[in-house]
Amino acid sequence: MANDPKAYLVVSVLLFAIGMAGFLIRKNLLIVFLSVELMLNAGALAILVFARLYGDTDGHVFFFLILALAAAESAVGLSMVIALYRLRHKLDTDDLVELRG
Repeated sequence: MANDPKAYLVVSVLLFAIGMAGFLIRKNLLIVFLSVELMLNAGALAILVFARLYGDTDGHVFFFLILALAAAESAVGLSMVIALYRLRHKLDTDDLVELRG
């Protein structure tokens, strides 16, 4: 890692901002899930930068925990998207309002 962690933190903030914009603006459910993944990875990158900066190994363990959480979220989210697509043949988030009880 370079001596200056500012570049990594800037990349982390940019990735988080892109993920937040995709989550708020897009209506396709797959894009929304990808945006959530992008935000999780941006947060994990920031935690990894601070762990490396302060020489703390707990941050590295937490980074792998976040990666495992992101993988589990992807598996569950993708299975829900596939089931919803098979049921409705659409992936628009505006159509999901009809699923309320």
